[in-house]
Amino acid sequence: MTGKQKAAVNVAFSYNPLEETLEVPSKKQSLFIGIPKENSFQENRVALTPQAVAVLVNQGNQVLIEKGAGEASSYSDHEYSEAGAMLVYDKKEVFKAGLILKTAPISKEEIPLLQKDQVIFSPVHIPSLNKRQVEVLMDKKIIAVAIGHIKDDSGSFPIVRSMSQIAGIHAIHIASRYLGNQESGKGILLGGIAGVPPANIVIIGAGMVGEYATRTALGCGANVKVFDNSIYRLMRLQKMVNQNVYTSVIEPSILTKVLSEADVVIGALKPMKGIVPMVVTESMVEGMKEGSVIIDISIDNGGCFETSKLTTHENPVFKLHGVNHYCVPNIASELSHTASHAISNVLLPLIVSCSETAGGPAIIASKSGLISATYIYKGKLTSRSLAKKFDMKYTDLNLILSANP
Repeated sequence: MTGKQKAAVNVAFSYNPLEETLEVPSKKQSLFIGIPKENSFQENRVALTPQAVAVLVNQGNQVLIEKGAGEASSYSDHEYSEAGAMLVYDKKEVFKAGLILKTAPISKEEIPLLQKDQVIFSPVHIPSLNKRQVEVLMDKKIIAVAIGHIKDDSGSFPIVRSMSQIAGIHAIHIASRYLGNQESGKGILLGGIAGVPPANIVIIGAGMVGEYATRTALGCGANVKVFDNSIYRLMRLQKMVNQNVYTSVIEPSILTKVLSEADVVIGALKPMKGIVPMVVTESMVEGMKEGSVIIDISIDNGGCFETSKLTTHENPVFKLHGVNHYCVPNIASELSHTASHAISNVLLPLIVSCSETAGGPAIIASKSGLISATYIYKGKLTSRSLAKKFDMKYTDLNLILSANP
């Protein structure tokens, strides 16, 4: 056969058309959100503003808020009601919601109200947390997210950043108040005037708090010196404030001399392994000027002055060795309206994302910034630092989520 052979076609073979595969978005879920009134940790903030509540309600979500939850932040019950929130008088009713938003850590009184698979956003106050509390929270099978550990797309912590900015700025306002005669101070103006030198302010810590305290103090015209054991942070601070500020590592002899000349000393050191290093001894404080002011912003994590002890918003100052000590934890809560607005700006987009996925638990898996902030997940301890602190079993949340997609 000399001609070309025709290709054999098997009639049993058939071509079946395939349907186009399309990505089907998750059905929008209606969330049941609860916002309790805070009664602990000197907390005045609220997790969502009325404006944020209005956005969520307009998207079909239900928001329960305990009566008076926003009053300390100058948000009235009427504003929340007008925004579409349902006001309730009983905290138990609030904790029937699937998603709980708090600005204070979970209190002992609230633990019995928690429900299985409930998602709760709240701060974690490590110094006051104990192993038994962690075990009880694990027994409740909740999903607990530490709002201070929530990361944004840049990898930073937006709520911590905002609260640090507030604390740094407000520390200078506090210093000005307690240097004045009305608060039994020496009657010193921070910036001085022509012919009169400005106040000397020492800031220990060059992180976000230290940076904003430095910015504000320089803006008032004060003479500022900054100490930190990180050369990188000192260099970064000088770059950010765009001025050649006096900086030094924390060397005891240098620090002692500078403190003896200071009118105000602000402690803003970051914790190391959950505890702030104590760098100012009692003898250093004894060498400070009569009527000078110490503001220990690091008191939330133990404080960096040997003479520090916890004070309250109602009684914020005590005097020791002739020096006024301001040691109020959660300093941002004193400016609760601004602080609440900042927290709400971070939480609102996350909650909107919750309603656009399969609900609260699913958002944890879809946001890497929430995975690292989740410290308890349905009975498992997913925080490596807490597991190490309390000598408990740690479970990687990524493994849990990959096993249960």
